[in-house]
Amino acid sequence: MKPTASIPATADLSCEVCGLMPEPTKTRLTLANVAVMLPIELLVHALVVETHLPYLAKVLVLTLTATVLVIWVAEPSAARILRGWLHAPALRHRRRLGTAPALWRARTVLLDQPGALQKVTRALARLDTNILSIHVHPVAGGVLDEFVLSAPGNLSERQLLEALHDGGGSRSKVWPTTALAMADGQTKALSLAARIADAPDELPLAVAELLRARVLTPAEAALERHDAGTRLKIPTAWHGPIIFARPGEPFTPAESARAHRLAELAEILAHRPASAHPMSAG
Repeated sequence: MKPTASIPATADLSCEVCGLMPEPTKTRLTLANVAVMLPIELLVHALVVETHLPYLAKVLVLTLTATVLVIWVAEPSAARILRGWLHAPALRHRRRLGTAPALWRARTVLLDQPGALQKVTRALARLDTNILSIHVHPVAGGVLDEFVLSAPGNLSERQLLEALHDGGGSRSKVWPTTALAMADGQTKALSLAARIADAPDELPLAVAELLRARVLTPAEAALERHDAGTRLKIPTAWHGPIIFARPGEPFTPAESARAHRLAELAEILAHRPASAHPMSAG
């Protein structure tokens, strides 16, 4: 069996599109070229100086030979032999990015009994994963715990799912997220309620923003009936039923309740006389 060739660490730095490496710093590139070219220059000079050529011929030979050797030998050799040193700053930056904390949203169903949350917390802690926020929703067969997690950057989705499973969770799902996930759901709902109070017709867009979902047209809603909890229908008197979809991420009972309350608010305001509208004064 042939031995497997080791892949240099710098291979990860090459561009996926053009295949080129990042440009090294000028200081490092200059030092690398000097380190490779200096021995070649000294050798060529030593050989040419000992010849009995005229002075002008020696200058031309030195110039041409040194130029060719630099272009064809020195620079490629410096880029190849000293690659790790040339790209050391980029490698360090890549390693820092790889180990920087990443944010994830996670959901798992736990048994509604003492110690269940502690068990899954310990499983996550073994991966150096910190729970930044948690929301608990009662569901059939237990409670749905929704987390925002800060995990090491090199941690994979599979490892997080395994930790949730080892902690006693079932039907677990994880998604990469951003710091926006830390925004309090109640505060966001109140902000959108103020938006609807000013313009009740904004209800579909406001709910879509609240749920991070998409509003389905009637034709889209008729295409697929099986939703596995990833669709939410909100009845309204003037819009008709509005259907929202969020593939791969079922809506929680709390999200459904907030969306329905926003719809109730929009309907109340839409049927008020214009003189009674709170934003019409002045």
